Amino acid sequence: MTDNILTIDEIKKTKIDDLFLHFATDKTGISSQEAINRLQKFGYNEIEEKKKHPIKKFLSYFWGPIPIMIEAAAIISAGISHWDDFWIIIALLSINGIVGFFQERKADNAINLLKQKLAINVRVLRDLKWADIPAKELVPGDIVRVRLGDIIPADIKLFDGDYLLVDESALTGESLPVEKHLSDVAYSSSVVQKGEMSALVVSTGMNTFFGKTAKLVEEAKTQSHFRKALIKIGNYLIAVAIGLIAIVFLAAFLRHESLIETLQFALVLMIAAIPAAMPAVLSITMAIGSTVLAKKQAIVSKLAAIEEMAGVDILCADKTGTLTKNDLSVAEIVTFDEFLDSDVLLYATLASRGEDKDHIDNAIFEKSKMSEVFNDFKSHKMISFKPFDPIIKRTEAEIEDKSGKRFLVSKGAPQNILSLVLNKDAISSKVEENVANLASKGFRSIGVAKTNSEGSWEFVGIISLHDPPREDSKSTIKDARDLGIEIKMITGDHLDIAKEIARELDLSTNILLSSQITEKTDKEAQDIVETADGFAQVFPEHKYKIVSLLQAKDHIVGMTGDGVNDAPALKKADVGIAVFGATDVAKSAAHIVLTQAGISVIVDAIKESRKIFQRMNNYAIYRISETIRILFFLVSSILIFNFYPITPLMIVLLAIMNDVPIMMIAYDNVRISNKPERWEMKKVLGIATGLGMIGLVSTFGLLYIGMNIFELKTESLQSLIYLKLSVAGHLLFFIARTRGHFWTVKPALRLFLAIIVTQMIATIITAQGILVPAIGWHDALFVWGYALAWFVITDFAKGPIYKILENKRKLVNEK
Repeated sequence: MTDNILTIDEIKKTKIDDLFLHFATDKTGISSQEAINRLQKFGYNEIEEKKKHPIKKFLSYFWGPIPIMIEAAAIISAGISHWDDFWIIIALLSINGIVGFFQERKADNAINLLKQKLAINVRVLRDLKWADIPAKELVPGDIVRVRLGDIIPADIKLFDGDYLLVDESALTGESLPVEKHLSDVAYSSSVVQKGEMSALVVSTGMNTFFGKTAKLVEEAKTQSHFRKALIKIGNYLIAVAIGLIAIVFLAAFLRHESLIETLQFALVLMIAAIPAAMPAVLSITMAIGSTVLAKKQAIVSKLAAIEEMAGVDILCADKTGTLTKNDLSVAEIVTFDEFLDSDVLLYATLASRGEDKDHIDNAIFEKSKMSEVFNDFKSHKMISFKPFDPIIKRTEAEIEDKSGKRFLVSKGAPQNILSLVLNKDAISSKVEENVANLASKGFRSIGVAKTNSEGSWEFVGIISLHDPPREDSKSTIKDARDLGIEIKMITGDHLDIAKEIARELDLSTNILLSSQITEKTDKEAQDIVETADGFAQVFPEHKYKIVSLLQAKDHIVGMTGDGVNDAPALKKADVGIAVFGATDVAKSAAHIVLTQAGISVIVDAIKESRKIFQRMNNYAIYRISETIRILFFLVSSILIFNFYPITPLMIVLLAIMNDVPIMMIAYDNVRISNKPERWEMKKVLGIATGLGMIGLVSTFGLLYIGMNIFELKTESLQSLIYLKLSVAGHLLFFIARTRGHFWTVKPALRLFLAIIVTQMIATIITAQGILVPAIGWHDALFVWGYALAWFVITDFAKGPIYKILENKRKLVNEK
């Protein structure tokens, strides 16, 4: 084999036989040892992504709205010669950057590990055997087989088969598929939409057309309902802070106070208001959630899906492979005319190809191997083969028997096979009767036909296939219903098969034909889709319409799929789920990819997403309450008493010491809701405002005690208030994280310890006078007692606040 790498033009012009010589191989492929040698020479078949240098990534934590405001506060501190504040703020900023960097790095590593599990496999001929290997292990000279639904793994030269219809839009922008024939080159990353061919690998990795000419464009990030709600909360808090800061500036101007010092205070006040930890909390929570799901054989390819899953109220589930085992076996055989059972099985086997690993083909081969039919099969020679086409719904092969006579065989949907024969009118009623009879037993029918000596098609018979329900499907459907999720069965099979499987799974049998929605107006179809329990005889394009109609009725929809034509529906759904055994195209379009059969893992994903929702909902209530409590107290103190109750440094300490442990919310224990989750912003704002106002009252109470009973000096009074805000802030989180009393759901140990450790640090630095003026242990312990007393009061007040909000909502709904 020569070492020089051929250009695209050279590959196109060079004949296939010369390419085999160039790569020192032939149509039997290369050996495994030679593949290892070539892998060392050419490297892995991967497109290298440009990744941000770790140092640049670390420095990015010092560039952004929050870091810039903290840095500005530090610069102003230096400008007014508050050097202690300057160095402390810089140190705290550095610590925050280091913690954020390592937390994100940990999350990125978890996500990258999951992406590796989504790597596509390819069918390759090595050591004279067809095998499945990771696409990245392909080398020039390999022989591969590509078929409908595959993503082409490298630049390849086609040499065996009829043709391919290839989507090259990812490379060229051309929306129409391109036909590829013998000796054509198919490019890496294009998608096979039709056909099946063998090919020689000519270029891999960065040497492919895609690697040389295409720039990797970061996938456009769409915002989920979940993330939009969090952004609204962040914007709300920022707007409140800006309004209050404007009032502070106005008061400072009217009182002729130093605008520079007011600016410094305003900056750190904004720091306290902005939910700086929200992105980190969300990212870490998502990464942990995706890791948990990966252990349960569900790989998350788009993190937004975990957020959306919490609100899914309808799951459109494929029957085959999701509700059933997708473990087909031949059940009954029906013959026509003079043909025998063995004839039907033989011609069905001749219309199949074992190396394609098609589930129907595998079932037919397994049945034929159990009889003398297989020996008869081996005496025939396949001249050509047309793989299953989802449009015409059948396969076709040209066969030569041992006497040298040639004929055609075909297998597929009975109605499509029936359309080939001359006497279709005479036998159509018999075919339909048998298909219906087999369907009532839950069997799928496959028609078989062959051509006679005159070249005319003859209907040979029907092979029925049984695909039993999965053992866990019935219990999983019950679990899904208990979570408030409606399961709609979607299948391309006969209506009677769908109803029989529905009965076996305790699903309702109000299953309709897809034609019942395609022939209606959208408004009529929306009502039909919403009330139906499923659809039969569905084509891939119908799935897209079903999803659209349900979304139009304000449902959050999960959709399962496995084929290349399912990709639009998977993308359209709020959560697209590629089931076990799905094509590469379906996997790339889906949000979640299942690596085991069944729907139990989907229910696990929904449970995990609801946990995440609860954690973020709890965080939102806490963060809004905390902002109201701190901002309104500070601004009110400034306006009413002309007194700054804490220093800018203390606000920075509060922001960082409170946010770092709150990141542990990603591990917190929560109670899963038994219905789909939706953001109730009025309820969140209502309960947060109530809790925040109670905190405001308690803080003013301590201010009164410090000023009039303890008669503390300004510096000591500020330290007293700082410790109260710090301790009460985290105690507030224990209240916000539960709907009932704080003890109803035990917090995660790491969250509890993180909060205790940070508050012990806050207590020590306040009592001992580290960084802030000392107040002594007596006053520090008093603050703890005072905060705990108000903690209990607030927890008992929470229940009535929830009841008031819920009663108000009921009245609005009744109106």
